[in-house]
Amino acid sequence: MKTVGLFEAKQKLSELVERASTGEQIGITRRGKLAAVIVPVRPQMTLQEIWADMEEIRKHVDRSKFSSIKELIEEGRA
Repeated sequence: MKTVGLFEAKQKLSELVERASTGEQIGITRRGKLAAVIVPVRPQMTLQEIWADMEEIRKHVDRSKFSSIKELIEEGRA
């Protein structure tokens, strides 16, 4: 990750945002220490996409070894 100082970031904010929008992560330092990171925005998933992902995960869970929802929850914590 490339880093720039806060002063430079203020001067070049538009350029840094443009670079981040193409996938680059840019760190901003203050007094030599990393203070923030500009990252590209992840595309937001629709509710239908989330539901489809959940259904896909459910296909791979062997429900026969669990007798209750509580056991499923506990298995997820392991």
